[in-house]
Amino acid sequence: MDPLLALDDVAFRYPGRRSGLALDGVSVAVRPGGHVGIVGESGAGKSTVLRLLLGLAAPDSGTVSFDGAPLDVRDRQAMRRFRAAVQPVFQDPYSSLDPRQRVDRIVGEPLRSLGVASGSEAADRVEAALRDVGLDGDAGGRYPHEFSGGQRQRIAIARAVVSGPRVLVADEPVSALDLTTRVAVLELFERLAAEHGMTIVLVSHDLAVVARLCATTVVLRGGRVVEQGDTRRVLAEPESAYTRALLDAVPRLPV
Repeated sequence: MDPLLALDDVAFRYPGRRSGLALDGVSVAVRPGGHVGIVGESGAGKSTVLRLLLGLAAPDSGTVSFDGAPLDVRDRQAMRRFRAAVQPVFQDPYSSLDPRQRVDRIVGEPLRSLGVASGSEAADRVEAALRDVGLDGDAGGRYPHEFSGGQRQRIAIARAVVSGPRVLVADEPVSALDLTTRVAVLELFERLAAEHGMTIVLVSHDLAVVARLCATTVVLRGGRVVEQGDTRRVLAEPESAYTRALLDAVPRLPV
């Protein structure tokens, strides 16, 4: 099966940075319906990979491709289609939602900006998305500060899924939540992916979260891939000393 979203031998350098390449020869293949975790310590290159996968930056060399075609960030029409199909869920539900807007407007923003739906159709899709993530029908008329952290992350997920994307790219989506709420949000990701056939890319430093949600794991260190493959194999029998060091930092890891 051909990849749906992929980086092929990608290199990237931030302008003005003296410390070398942020990414060097990184290749990651995300197949349709797959759940891929990208892990590594701070500075490993996870956030840069995320930016490239979301089309927020272009590589200095190598190729970012979607659905078998190179992604050209200069092509506005192609990028509009891409953004409808690949949606982000960010780390902090407190800062990623505009406190001045009602929830129905926040969740409906992708429909308006991408030209997916408007009017009563958009309103119906927003209500359906909120119910899909486990929120009451009246949630749309309220403001973010009226919700708990876990509920805010559900709102952020509703905003991501309202346009019917094929891929969710989640950046540390449960790190700002307490343990019980983390489990509930991970279960929500699992259910939405199963019901809607969505592909998931999870960027995280938390190996336990990756073990729970992802079938494939990519380990980054210093902007390079040091190991990747089946999650259970990578976490149970790591080939890289760096991966073993990451595992040693986790007191208990279900694999």
